[in-house]
Amino acid sequence: MAKINYQLILDEEIKKITKEGKKPSLLLHGCCAPCSSYVLEYLHKYFSITLFFYNPNITLEKEYKYRVEEVKRLIGELPFGGEISFSEGKYDPESFFDGAKGLEKLPEGGERCFKCYRLRLRETARRASEKGFDYFTTTLSISPYKNAGKLNEIGRELSEEYKTPYLFSDFKKKNGYKRSIELSEQYNLYRQNYCGCIYSYEDMKRRHEDREASGEKADDI
Repeated sequence: MAKINYQLILDEEIKKITKEGKKPSLLLHGCCAPCSSYVLEYLHKYFSITLFFYNPNITLEKEYKYRVEEVKRLIGELPFGGEISFSEGKYDPESFFDGAKGLEKLPEGGERCFKCYRLRLRETARRASEKGFDYFTTTLSISPYKNAGKLNEIGRELSEEYKTPYLFSDFKKKNGYKRSIELSEQYNLYRQNYCGCIYSYEDMKRRHEDREASGEKADDI
């Protein structure tokens, strides 16, 4: 089966929107400030965006609150930030742990992560449908450590369920990930070195310990 180019699908959707001459509303699930930076820069020209912070996978409450504040700060400092609305979902880590039951020992990037994608995207889709947004999507595909194909597959399924169009995307394309790093430096954003859940946190610690033991520099993920 040929691999789907989700960036091309997004390009075509943006062409259609541009021809129509008005900005549709987009509920954009944001996982953190660095990932949101490029996506906001890219999409604000075409959409009226509300950034929705719903990330119950972030186990440590201190970490969660810090990431929320960094997203708010980013929006406040962006030159077009006044055009972006912010909405915060409920912080309910138990919903993540419920979905992770039986999958705790799986490596990063597998079924546990896919359940986490679905948890966050479902709440985004539900909210988009409830509030009458024209589209919903997520910043998650900008990360080279996230499965863009799976994210778009889940988005398509939830789009049908909640009767709200999903904006297909692969934001790491067009040097999106590289640009997010540049913007992170420009705005001095906190770049976390794990996704947020306790399992990725423990995995990150093990990798750093292994690198330090071998004399390597323990870089961020």
